[in-house]
Amino acid sequence: MVAVRPGVPIAARPTVRPAAVNDEPDGAPCPSCGTTNRPGRTFCRSCAAPLNPRAQAAALPWWRTRWPFNRRVRAGSGRLLRGSLIALVIAGLLVAGFLLVPAGRYVIEDVRDKLGGTGEISPAHVSADAAAPGHPAKAAVDSVTNTYWGAPKLGDSLTADFEDPFRLVGVTVHTGVSTKPEVFQTGARPTKADLFIKTEDGKIHEKTMTLADKPGEQTLRTGISDVVSIRFVVREAAGQEDGRPIALGEIEYFKRT
Repeated sequence: MVAVRPGVPIAARPTVRPAAVNDEPDGAPCPSCGTTNRPGRTFCRSCAAPLNPRAQAAALPWWRTRWPFNRRVRAGSGRLLRGSLIALVIAGLLVAGFLLVPAGRYVIEDVRDKLGGTGEISPAHVSADAAAPGHPAKAAVDSVTNTYWGAPKLGDSLTADFEDPFRLVGVTVHTGVSTKPEVFQTGARPTKADLFIKTEDGKIHEKTMTLADKPGEQTLRTGISDVVSIRFVVREAAGQEDGRPIALGEIEYFKRT
């Protein structure tokens, strides 16, 4: 028997594949190389470039380019500081507006009058253009109500001058010859008066005070700054029978403290 050599394996012949063609003809072209890609792909199948690059951010408004708005910080970092600065700027503008506008200044001063304290201020000098015998002008500012300034007639006035300008917040008046009701009716007493309040700049503020015909203090609220003098003019009175003088028992002036 003759030995047979094993057969030599014959390698398979290589198969020639046709050239690759674009198998995704309906896809969007890559913005970088132009290769089409099927919908839904993120990167190009040929060059791996992003198929939907993010649009560039719009330019910032001019105010975002100024400190503290242009700070690049971590989320939440610095927001409290920037918010506080913005609030302070807004508050400063509001305060500046109030101070520059007369009406705004009036509102601020009025609030200060209500929140602040008050104190009596005595005039440096008091005078009257007329006075009944025994009832001089100084009797109206002697801190007691059983003496009084006696005005001989309507139109007579009492003037108080002060050493330093001050913020006048109120004027309190006691009319009549006494605070006792049975004695009060025995003398003449003012029922209406005009106050001419002069400030340091020479301006005159006029106030009218209607007075109840009864004993006790009566107050006129004012709120005028830089006051230097106050003139009290009697306009109307009750009980002037028999030529009795018009009695102003006491007048008090109050400043803001």
